[in-house]
Parts: sequence; structure tokens; C-alpha cells
Amino acid sequence: MKARYALLGSLVAVVLIAGGAAYGWVGAHREQLELGVGYAARVGCGCRYIGGRPLKDCHKDFEPGMEPIRLSEDAATHTVTASVPLIASRSARFDPVLGCQAEAFTGTRLVVPH
Repeated sequence: MKARYALLGSLVAVVLIAGGAAYGWVGAHREQLELGVGYAARVGCGCRYIGGRPLKDCHKDFEPGMEPIRLSEDAATHTVTASVPLIASRSARFDPVLGCQAEAFTGTRLVVPH
């Protein structure tokens, strides 16, 4: 019985440590992730609606390090959304005259030290 409680306690400790590390990593990289999904939404929109390529082919246009970003589309509104699940999401909409336009930014504002 003691071994079972020791194992359960160890498992809880590992989960808490891993969760804390993930939370710290996200906090340290949030601005970079938000910038990346905005860029990916514009690139994905251009690839899909200007280049006429399938959305799954648009990852080829990403820069190194953008692997966690996922793309989805709403064909009815000609919108591509890029996201890192539970962290950041941005969309870009295709307009026949203006091209791909990013949605208004509503995330965390970057504060630049003076």
C-alpha cells in the first residue's frame, strides 16, 4: 500500500513539474508565438487563396521553428486561421481587391523597455 502511495505521489510531482515547465516556456515565448501565428495566417491565406494551393501544402512556406503552428480555413468567408492550440490564434481574410488582410490584433501588447 505504501508503494502505491509513493508511486502516486511521484506521478503527481512529475505532472506538476512538467506543467510548470510548460507554463514557463509559454510565458517566455508568448509574444514570439503571437507574432508567428499572425505571419502564418497571412502566408497561409496567400498560399491558399492567391496561390490556389491546398492548405496542407502551405506549411512548406513556413520558416524553420514554425512547426507547432496549425492552419485551418473557412472557405465560406475565405479566411485562414493559424493557431498554436490554447496559446495563440490569428486569422487573415482574402479580399479580391486588397489581398490577404490580417484581423485586428487583440492579444497581449508588447512592452518595450526604455
